[in-house]
Amino acid sequence: MLSVDYYSPSNHPITTEEHAVSTTLEAAVPLRTRRPSPLWLVLIATALPMFMATLDNLVMTNALPVLHSDFGASVEELQWFMNAYTLAFASTILMAVALGDRFGRRTVFVIGIVVFTLSSALAALATDPGQLIAARAAQGFGAAAIMPLSLTLLAGAVSPARRPLAIGIWGGVAGLGVATGPLIGGAVIEGWAWQAIFWINVPVGVVSVALALLALPNGFGARLRADVVGLVLSGLGLLALVYGIVRGNDAGWSSFEVLGSLVAGGVLLLAFLVWEARTPAPLLPLRLFRDRSFTVANLAGFGFSFGAFGSIFILIQFLQVVQGASPLEAALQTSPWTLAPMVVAPLAGAFAGRIGTRALIVAGLLALSGALFWLTQLLEPGTEYSAYIAPFIVAGVGMGLVFAPSATAVLATMAPDDHAKASGTNSMLREIGVALGIAVSTAVFTGAGGALTPTEYGAGAQPAVAVGAAVLLASALLALLLPAGRAAPAVIAATSREGELVH
Repeated sequence: MLSVDYYSPSNHPITTEEHAVSTTLEAAVPLRTRRPSPLWLVLIATALPMFMATLDNLVMTNALPVLHSDFGASVEELQWFMNAYTLAFASTILMAVALGDRFGRRTVFVIGIVVFTLSSALAALATDPGQLIAARAAQGFGAAAIMPLSLTLLAGAVSPARRPLAIGIWGGVAGLGVATGPLIGGAVIEGWAWQAIFWINVPVGVVSVALALLALPNGFGARLRADVVGLVLSGLGLLALVYGIVRGNDAGWSSFEVLGSLVAGGVLLLAFLVWEARTPAPLLPLRLFRDRSFTVANLAGFGFSFGAFGSIFILIQFLQVVQGASPLEAALQTSPWTLAPMVVAPLAGAFAGRIGTRALIVAGLLALSGALFWLTQLLEPGTEYSAYIAPFIVAGVGMGLVFAPSATAVLATMAPDDHAKASGTNSMLREIGVALGIAVSTAVFTGAGGALTPTEYGAGAQPAVAVGAAVLLASALLALLLPAGRAAPAVIAATSREGELVH
């Protein structure tokens, strides 16, 4: 693909892609009347809270066995520690964007930081599983305001010439938060206590509020009526669906509790779709799904999150419960998996325009599926750690090949005015995939006789990870339906960074 260099006022060359995304973002950003803040201050003000929220997506994974011991938490409660966050985030991210447009993006961003910070303190003070689950849900609500608005505020606070550099740094920080979440969580838990993974958010949150008020303009967008009905229907529907899956093995799949929850969830989600088709300002514009690239990329992204993160939930506990690793050791042992996307994802984003997103996404999903099937053959108490290194690397490479190209495919043929809604929808569906993946993997784990003991964990872990691998394989086959053409440069530039927003 021919690449033309443009030059910023500082005579620094920027590529066609960076020029295009700068132009697109410039058109969407209102003019500022205040004196612009220094670039370094704007980056810290937007990236610091975003890093905090990204970190907490996976920072708890290494704490789960410790929480099982300290709280006597059941397997069901352990998954709610994770899913309370992801469900709250997924169900309110689009609403947070709409509220930011209406009441001021910085205002909603700061409110999100405050909610996240206070709920982090409540999580650290929790004395039983119910309190911790409630605090994690509140964290998710705060993160839903932080994550999407941080990029919008960054774009509005820097000059068009410096915007590509700023977005690139922002994207790198987002990827760092995902990659280092288990490592930081393991180190903090081992050096102090599980409560510390939440306490460290408090001073960061206080500083972030001050920086946001100091450095960021309070931009506004289209002031559409908030789709409260859509928010309630989708949130309750997802909650009922996940609750039914979680309770299936304990209460019985034919029980009124489980069947009633599953049916209620299905009815509420159907009502949500009917409402979204009729309301003038929908939370989720269904017309976007008329686009093949958007629809297939979102479905494949949902399957990716479902299979990958449901399996990670099972595997990282295996290293501690069965192999006897400490939280920090388990984090270090999985680092070939979690760190590989930091190297591979930028390369995949760079090559997406040359070889097309379909080839990269299909290859990544197949590699990840194969790695998980490989790991199912190794989940035995006597397996040496060295046997896990190769499949961990393959899994990490597979994830890296999916991240940026899948986000690119989502926006490949979208009109610029639809980019925010389309990207938000993609983030929402991937978070729903995480929640459902953890719920289904745990249901398979307990249904196969798995328990949190060294002798019984493997019996449930093998079929649970195999289900994740099968979902990823099906997603790879589905991704073959993506258009084969190469993505537009402007989309590649924008989404190679935006694709790192959630994972």
